[in-house]
Amino acid sequence: MPTLSYDGRNKPYARQLRREMTPQERHLWYDYLRTCPAQFRRQKQFGYYIVDFFCAKHKLVVEIDGSQHYEPEQKARDEARTAYLNSLGLQVLRFSNHDVDAHFDGVCATTDSVVRSDV
Repeated sequence: MPTLSYDGRNKPYARQLRREMTPQERHLWYDYLRTCPAQFRRQKQFGYYIVDFFCAKHKLVVEIDGSQHYEPEQKARDEARTAYLNSLGLQVLRFSNHDVDAHFDGVCATTDSVVRSDV
């Protein structure tokens, strides 16, 4: 298992991402994750990467993907990122912006199911 190295160069960018969340990230955070019994953090750094949401207790990463994530080059980067996070013992859930917009209850239920299965 790789060791986790903190990259302080990403700290200002993580802060910026917290201030400038996408509408879907904002919706998921304010309408579910912020008050979820399992504590989540926004824009958490792991090595070179910054994940959208992270629950330390359940080693769970939740990512919200915009349309750019479906381009071949970005898909390859996302696969490498997920492999790295998995190598740290983290589980990654990915949802599209459309999932959050059109199936918000399902996104919450899926996340809740993973959190509850880890109890």
